[in-house]
Amino acid sequence: MIRTLWVGLNLLVATVLLSSVVVACALLRVRGGIYEWAARTWSKWTLAVSGVHVHLEGLENIRTNQPQIVVSNHASWYDVWSLAAYLPGLYHFVAKKELARIPIFGRAWRAAGHISIDRSDRQSAIRTLRAAGEQMRAESARVVIFPEGTRSATGELLPFKKGAFVLAVHTGVEIVPTAVLGGRRILPKGGWRVRAGTIIVRFGVPIATEGCSDQDRDELIERVRSAMEAMLHAPTNDGMPSNV
Repeated sequence: MIRTLWVGLNLLVATVLLSSVVVACALLRVRGGIYEWAARTWSKWTLAVSGVHVHLEGLENIRTNQPQIVVSNHASWYDVWSLAAYLPGLYHFVAKKELARIPIFGRAWRAAGHISIDRSDRQSAIRTLRAAGEQMRAESARVVIFPEGTRSATGELLPFKKGAFVLAVHTGVEIVPTAVLGGRRILPKGGWRVRAGTIIVRFGVPIATEGCSDQDRDELIERVRSAMEAMLHAPTNDGMPSNV
């Protein structure tokens, strides 16, 4: 209980403080790494006060000199903080539009270049993904997408939405299958009590998409899903699979 209250207090302070810095910098048209710094600081702050350690595997699969699409499972809010804290290079998250409506945080989210998508409007979603592709290529950045669209209550992968794969096919940018293990033990969907622990982030071998067409999309989804399943169910050092 004490840990949970401490995390909640720090999360509120960190969010308001760092979001305000980002919004102010955006209004002053400040350029540079301040926006990435704020996201990493916010995430590392939250992880630290939660007593969460993050172990990275497969870092050689992240190529910071070229654009990539990082496709990850999603079972806990701690998946987001782990990736935002330690994913190498410049990155932008793609998430539902509701995040952009949160006071202060939403303005900071947009100012930092993260991408809000309206899943209820197909044409709007397509335009947003097209803009994300242009941004990704221009900056040689990583775009982070959770294809399940929501957190899994069981830890097992939910059906994938197609946005990440449409983006990959249309841009020819490779996909990095990613598995985040251990988040549910710290804070599961619907839970409120934060527990200390370790999260493992596994970056898989990139899957090339250059030359793929819309007809290849379903096969691409299956390849990425299979790679993520294998990483999720490979044992950890404590012998526990990620969905326990």
